[in-house]
This record gives sequence, structure tokens and C-alpha cells, in this order.
Amino acid sequence: MPWHHKYIGNPVLSGVLNVLFRANIGDSHCGMRGFTRGIFDKMDLRSTGMEFASEFVIKAAQLDAKMTEIPITLWKDKRGRPPHLRSSRDGWRHLRFMLLYAPNWLFLLPGALLVCLGLAIVLWLLPGPRNISPRVVLDVHTMIFGVIFTLLGAQILSIGAFAKVFSYAERFDRGTVSLKRVLKRVTLETGLLVGGALTLGGFAGCAWVTWKWAASGFGPLQEVRWVLFWAMWLFLGIQIVFSSFFLSMLGISRGTYIGDYDLPK
Repeated sequence: MPWHHKYIGNPVLSGVLNVLFRANIGDSHCGMRGFTRGIFDKMDLRSTGMEFASEFVIKAAQLDAKMTEIPITLWKDKRGRPPHLRSSRDGWRHLRFMLLYAPNWLFLLPGALLVCLGLAIVLWLLPGPRNISPRVVLDVHTMIFGVIFTLLGAQILSIGAFAKVFSYAERFDRGTVSLKRVLKRVTLETGLLVGGALTLGGFAGCAWVTWKWAASGFGPLQEVRWVLFWAMWLFLGIQIVFSSFFLSMLGISRGTYIGDYDLPK
């Protein structure tokens, strides 16, 4: 095995797989494996390339299959043919496959972090400028970035929700219990109520700022912070409304809409 496979590629990819799927495997790319027919039939393996090795371990971990590693001796290939493995391309295929099978890590965690960071910036700067040092002052321009981070994070969270429903429906993930519990509480109507409330609140806030601006004769706008604040909630509300509709449509088409349909067993 080349040194960059032995000390970089294999350990890194195996470590990522263990973090994302809690497989606790030392070498996820060993080609010598033994398995029962029953567990193989349950895996529903679909990949056709080098990422098959990762999918095998991921599916086994999702099924809580008993896995044991036995040391083997790796002998150098004496057939004299060039290696078929392409380090960069095949390494990326493994990493890409693992990320696509882990929507919590790919979408939900980054989205939640962006929303929290953005809201923290917006609320921190809402009262006025903040002095970081005698020469550094954070003002409206930084607050704009906070709004952008919040909206971007909410968009990523929406995509993550779509990916979760799709992954369960397509049996990428076997742990349907948590999704059932969430969808029983977070229905289309819940999304419409939350999104509608945010939309109305944001619209009312924007209308209030506009009324004050009109009362002043449409002079210089002094309420830029409040415009950003209320516009952010308006945009978030609209996004939640339409995301709720699409999530419901996706659930119906996949048989995962809680209320009239059930997730696949």
C-alpha cells in the first residue's frame, strides 16, 4: 500500500466514516470481508464504484450489525498490472458518498450554526454600533452580514429537511423513529402558522418603519437597523411557508407525509 494511502487517505476517510456513522472501524477500505446472506440482503447496496467499500460499512452500522475486525496480511500484487485505484478521484468519491448519506452533518449542523451566528450578530448590533477597539467599530454593514448569515442558514436548514425526508424514503437512513416523531409534531399546518406569524410580524414592522419615514417627509432614513431586523423576519417567514409546502409535497410523493401517510417500514 502506498504511504499516502496507508498514513493519510485510509485513516482520514475511516475517521470521517466513524465520526459520521459511529461505525468504530479501524480500516473501512479493506477488500476482504465476510458477511451473512441475511445482512447483505438488508443492506440494499447501490453504489457501483470504489465507494462501495464505504457503503458496505455504513449500511452495516445503520443496521446495527455485529462487526468484528480480524487482522490479515496484505501481500503485494504480483500480477504486474498497473493499479486501478486513482487516489484523488476515488478518495473524493468516498468522501462525497459519506456526506450525501449524512444530511445532519452536511446540512442541518452548518445551517443551524449560521442561523445562530447571524441572529447573534443582528441582535447584538440592533441597539447601535459596537466598539471592538478604538479603531474598530461594527455597525450596520456588519449587521447586514448577520441578516445574510441568518437567511442563508435557514435556506440550508430547509434543504436539510428535504434531504432527511428523501433519505428516509429512499432508505438511505434506517433510523425512521426520530423522523416520525418530528413530523408528527411539525406538520404542514405548523409550518404555515410559524411562517405566517413571522411574515405578518415582519411586514407589520416594515410597515411601521415606512409610516415613520413617510411622517418625516421621506427624508433620510434613520431606522436602517429596524428595516434590516423586520425585513429579516419577513423573509424568514416567507421562506418557511414555501418550504413547508414543498416538504409536504415531497412527503406525499414519497409516502412519508405524517397524518395521511406513514414512513416506509
